Formats: sequence, structure tokens, C-alpha cells
Amino acid sequence: MKTKIKEYRAKLNITQEKLAEMVDVRRETIIFLEKGKYNPSLRLAYNISKALQVNIDELFIFDDEE
Repeated sequence: MKTKIKEYRAKLNITQEKLAEMVDVRRETIIFLEKGKYNPSLRLAYNISKALQVNIDELFIFDDEE
């Protein structure tokens, strides 16, 4: 799964640390998500999309080849 977390986070000028605080996870979780090394739970995906003011389907891209 690919994400656009970094791009949307940059648009809102939110640091990884701040986003982590907003969604109640560690900064490392945000790092792993941005690198595509971690697939979030549905709740976490929802919370991140809400914090970044974007729809889940715009933020997370399911890659059929994986």
C-alpha cells in the first residue's frame, strides 16, 4: 500500500511528531506509514485522513501488484 501522507502533511505544514500526537501514535509509526512499511488499521487510517482533512481513498493507494 502506498500513501500520500507526507504530501498532505506538508500542505498543512504538520510535522511527523505533530501528526503522531494528533492521531495518538508514535512518530515512528508515521515514518513507517510514509515509507510504505506499515499498513494501518482502519481506525488509524480514518484518524489520519481526518487530521489531514482528506478522504481515505485519496490518502491511501492500494497497489494490486503487492
